[in-house]
Amino acid sequence: MSEPAEGPQTGPDLIPDLIPDLIIVPARFGSSRLPGKPLLEIAGRTLLERVVAIARVAAESAGQCRVLVATDDQRIADHATAIGAQVAMTSADLDSGTMRAFAAAQQQSCPPRRVINLQGDAPFIPATIVSGLMQTLRSGTADVTTPVFNLDWPRLDRLREHKRTAPFSGTTCVRDHRGRALWFSKSILPAMRDEAKLRSQVMSPVWQHLGLYGYTMPALEWFAAAAPGQYEQLEGLEQLRFLEHGWAIDTVEVDVPAHVLSGIDTPQDLAKAEEAITRFGDPYPA
Repeated sequence: MSEPAEGPQTGPDLIPDLIPDLIIVPARFGSSRLPGKPLLEIAGRTLLERVVAIARVAAESAGQCRVLVATDDQRIADHATAIGAQVAMTSADLDSGTMRAFAAAQQQSCPPRRVINLQGDAPFIPATIVSGLMQTLRSGTADVTTPVFNLDWPRLDRLREHKRTAPFSGTTCVRDHRGRALWFSKSILPAMRDEAKLRSQVMSPVWQHLGLYGYTMPALEWFAAAAPGQYEQLEGLEQLRFLEHGWAIDTVEVDVPAHVLSGIDTPQDLAKAEEAITRFGDPYPA
């Protein structure tokens, strides 16, 4: 029997493991409700600066991972460069952060095996959630993964009240016993009979979704080529495209972030973000 070869192996089967995964921060200038959003400041730091800092901490924790800003605007690219971030210029015609992340990943000389899509208006997502999402994607069996958190009854009551004036703000998730997503909705799911009895428990049966995703590159490529699904268009939730076509989505249970916001889309949201920092402290990584 021949002896195994000595020295490091460099065969083609090992090459993909040497290619860094990506945390991509899509950042577009042309928001209809809040133009130039990535460049606006919260407590003295721009949205983009805050999100990039989160991504850097997550990438270091996950290992074999790097951060990339994907934008369609030179002003954002210049700011990203000024804060030391790598930049990929993408078309202004792309209609979602996922498509922008895919375009940026495609530009790399060696496309990554996995991509985290961390939206540029999510300055309060803990870095531990982002790195944990990458680890789940690496070790799990699904090609898509996303975080969710369980609502206690006071938080569920607040979500219900919020939806009276903003019915399409806040997404809920129904999961199976393995943590696989069965559905996502802008409605509050599940409907509950005998809710008064259920309220004897601390936690409600409702899970809320945090809007960031991890993808394997094949899943991202499929998404970019597939037409939007019927329910995706009705709900306005792009992750339903995967579920409508039979893809599995692993959900990752996380603690409720202290500064949790569904997104920053209006001047009022900026004010709420400032209030959250005043109340809970500034989560910007040192």
